[in-house]
Amino acid sequence: MLNATKELYKSNYGISDKILELYEITLKDIDEQFKMYDEIREYNQSKVLMALQNERISDIHFTNSSGYGYGDIGRDALEKVYCSIFNAEAALVRPHFVNGTHAIGTALFGNLRPNDTMLSICGTPYDTLHGIIGISNETNIGSLKEYGINYKQLDLVEGKVNFKSIKSELETDKSIKLIHIQRSTGYGWRKSFLISEIEEMIEFIKSIRKDVIVFVDNCYGEFIDTKEPTDVGADLMAGSLIKNIGGGISPTGGYIVGKEEYVKQASFRLTVPGIGGECGSTFGVMRQLFQGLFLAPHISMEAVKTAVFAARLMELSGFEVMPKFDDKRSDIIQAIKFNDKDLLINFCKGIQKGSPIDSFVECEPWEMPGYKDQVIMAAGAFIQGSSIELSADAPIRDPYIAYLQGGLTFDHGKLGVLIALSKIIKQ
Repeated sequence: MLNATKELYKSNYGISDKILELYEITLKDIDEQFKMYDEIREYNQSKVLMALQNERISDIHFTNSSGYGYGDIGRDALEKVYCSIFNAEAALVRPHFVNGTHAIGTALFGNLRPNDTMLSICGTPYDTLHGIIGISNETNIGSLKEYGINYKQLDLVEGKVNFKSIKSELETDKSIKLIHIQRSTGYGWRKSFLISEIEEMIEFIKSIRKDVIVFVDNCYGEFIDTKEPTDVGADLMAGSLIKNIGGGISPTGGYIVGKEEYVKQASFRLTVPGIGGECGSTFGVMRQLFQGLFLAPHISMEAVKTAVFAARLMELSGFEVMPKFDDKRSDIIQAIKFNDKDLLINFCKGIQKGSPIDSFVECEPWEMPGYKDQVIMAAGAFIQGSSIELSADAPIRDPYIAYLQGGLTFDHGKLGVLIALSKIIKQ
């Protein structure tokens, strides 16, 4: 780091010499990890480039359809590109999904029917899915439960799925139609599941019941490995365009990919039965969706580097982290345990202070729709809610864990973390 940069950090952001010393140690410790992730990025960048080239993408695909959106060649070509990247039969990539939860809910509602059972084998899903499933305290909201769709879950055992219980459930409960796998940690304290682990789960499930749909929530996981869950047997998968795969460019949207019959059923819930994916104008956002996808392998690894840096720096500062800096990763999330409400809140406020947008704003815990606890969200982003941009959020509950993710550039990501650490070390 230039001396001029150090002086700027100290004078503008109050970063102490002690923290800058930890910064230098951290960079040395994480060098080998960065080399590994650069190799993964290089592979995925080539994969995306070839997919765009094979579909002969041109500026004529940067469409601006209106009304019904019939015959939108840009939308249809992008979905073919997604099929190529994810090794899938079909894809639904639309700006009409308001977030990843919407895409996941659409996939579930499209493929489950009354008296079917959904089985979660990774414990309790992410908080925003509780209303969809019907395990929140809300009623009369049209949840799966209210439509007669049953739900079961198997808790993890020391961070691993319980294969014995999965076998028992599949053999005894023939109403199980769909198994839900959450790749990322969500608001838990565990490592994200590696592709190799997801492959083992899928092979085990299919060895018992080939008819069961294996669905993977792929949020935060795209381009972190050389394979995706659909490469190892997932039947259906969904995610958000304002996370990894949007590359920080996509202004909104989500995707569903997988086997054609299941994606088609999901499309009838995005629109209506009988129309499905045939309609849907794209409002002039196709260029951003293509360009964001092209940038996504690089941007996703900038976020991973920020997470690895944060893990080591916070560990050196005395905090417990999950995963550790040298653990193999499968998503962009870094969990940091504070065991103290004020430290948690002030760390998130530090991330907000280090943001390019709304850096002057003090984020506060609030009753956010879809969450059972108050949540604090630090997200000074160019795109509202974009968690591929540097952000941190946390439910206000013991043991007070912050979930850090994103960083369009590592230079910004590391500075944001340094500012946040400075804010709590002063306490």
